[in-house]
Amino acid sequence: MRVNWKSWSLNKHHHMLVKLAVAILLVGLAFRLFVSRSKGFASDLESPVLEKEQVQEPDLKPSVPVEIPENEDQIPLDIITEKCDLFTGDWIPNPSGPTYTNESCPLIEGHQNCMRNGRPDSGYLFWKWNPRDCQLPRFNAERVLELMRNKAWALIGDSISRNHVQSLLCMLSTVEQPVEVYHDEEYKTKRWHFPSYNFTISNIWSPFLVKAAIFEDNNGVSTAEVQLHLDKLDKTWTDVYHSLDYMIISTGKWFLKAAIYHEKDTIVGCHICPGKNLTELGFVYAYNKTLHYVMDFIATSKHKGLIFFRTSTPDHFENGEWHNGGTCPKTTPAKEGEIEIKDLNRILRNVELEEFEKAAAKAADNEVNIKLLDFTNLLLLRPDGHPGPYRQFQPFAENKTAVVQNDCLHWCLPGPIDYWNDVIMEMVVNG
Repeated sequence: MRVNWKSWSLNKHHHMLVKLAVAILLVGLAFRLFVSRSKGFASDLESPVLEKEQVQEPDLKPSVPVEIPENEDQIPLDIITEKCDLFTGDWIPNPSGPTYTNESCPLIEGHQNCMRNGRPDSGYLFWKWNPRDCQLPRFNAERVLELMRNKAWALIGDSISRNHVQSLLCMLSTVEQPVEVYHDEEYKTKRWHFPSYNFTISNIWSPFLVKAAIFEDNNGVSTAEVQLHLDKLDKTWTDVYHSLDYMIISTGKWFLKAAIYHEKDTIVGCHICPGKNLTELGFVYAYNKTLHYVMDFIATSKHKGLIFFRTSTPDHFENGEWHNGGTCPKTTPAKEGEIEIKDLNRILRNVELEEFEKAAAKAADNEVNIKLLDFTNLLLLRPDGHPGPYRQFQPFAENKTAVVQNDCLHWCLPGPIDYWNDVIMEMVVNG
């Protein structure tokens, strides 16, 4: 069979021409589509508004503008809660107990050393103060000492201040033992030093805060009326006032004692002075005068440290008072409403709050930083925290039914007064 090569070659040539034409057509079409899409992309990039105009979007903007804080962790000011009240709360069980004991701290004086003196119960040690709307950090002795490096503290007032300074020293002694570097002739004013921190704490004995001649022994027995100068501040504390960085000033119960009142070096009256032919002015008169004078001195002093004024503390004598058989037999804390503050304590506190309020405004004008420590509610609920008969060493060792003097004013150490330090240091650090 013969093949016609000429005819096959011609057909092949026509077939190739058709393929070439189709290919050129396809390439042209693809190029046109590519250019069209490129123009569309450019339009999208250059005119986003035109694209949005083609589709109407819903209005999602809020009716009130919302400000977003620069720092996501920052709480907006309008939702910060009001500062909590550290002085309103309850006593709740604390299984861990105190941070020190009468054995670990040698600074507890005999009258407050209830465990050594033979108090048989220990339940009063296992409670802690719990403010209702606050987180109260536990006292951190190491942190406090570090913060107080090269500083000077003083607790100024009566025997409750002495009671308090022992508590503070004991809690700090869990880090370093303080060294006593000064005491007066009667060992009532003392100063301690923490060498590693160059930190000093003083207890300055000034029960009236004004000049006073006192005729009384360590058991509170007086041989004559106090000679009280209502217009002369006690130099025991005013002479060192400006050298202190922090101080806690207080007074109170001593104004209930029999006293002769002086103003401008002249006797103006008295409190409990029968047969003296003097005007009975009463302790409220003297207390108002004294606190007004003290507060005015502080408010105008230009002092640059931090000053606390502490209200007087309630007692829990039942069926009598200090010298006529009063006792405090409770062994557990009270609940709110179970104990009412005594009339005398209420009167003292009202005067204190009134004079503090008047001074606070003047202090603020003079850039003096003064804060109130009102531990009334905190301590009112602790009738179990006093030494009672155990202010003496083993009072019932020889006679189980012996009649002994009870102390229902001061506080066992360790004890409820330790929680003052938690509150105070929280106010110093975050106040």
